[in-house]
Amino acid sequence: MDTMNHSREMAKLAIAALEDKKAEDIRVIDISEVSVMADFFLIAEGANRSQIQAMADNVQETLGKAGYELRQTEGYHTANWILMDFGDVIVHIFDKENRLFYNLERIWRDGKQVDKGEL
Repeated sequence: MDTMNHSREMAKLAIAALEDKKAEDIRVIDISEVSVMADFFLIAEGANRSQIQAMADNVQETLGKAGYELRQTEGYHTANWILMDFGDVIVHIFDKENRLFYNLERIWRDGKQVDKGEL
C-alpha cells in the first residue's frame, strides 16, 4: 500500500473514532503538497474538556488497535487543544474558543480541504 493510501486509511479510522464521540465540525486538510510534516491534518472540536479527552482517547485506541503508533501528544491535560501526531496524520482536537483563535484552516489554506467522504 502506498503511503497516501496508508494515510487515507489512518484518517478514515481517526474520523470514525472522532464521530463516535460526537466530534463537531470535522475538517480534513491534505497538506501533502505543502509540507513534509504529514499528509493530512484532521481538525475537530468538542464541547468540553471531558468530551475532548474522550475523543483523543478513542482516536488513540482505534488507531492503536489498527497498528498505528501515536508518536506524540500535546495538550491532553488542559484539553483546550490536543495535538496527536501519528506521523502521516496529525489530529487536532479543540474547544470552540481555541479553534477560532488558532484558525488552523486559515493558516493551512495552501493545503487542500478534502470532504471526509472522499478519503
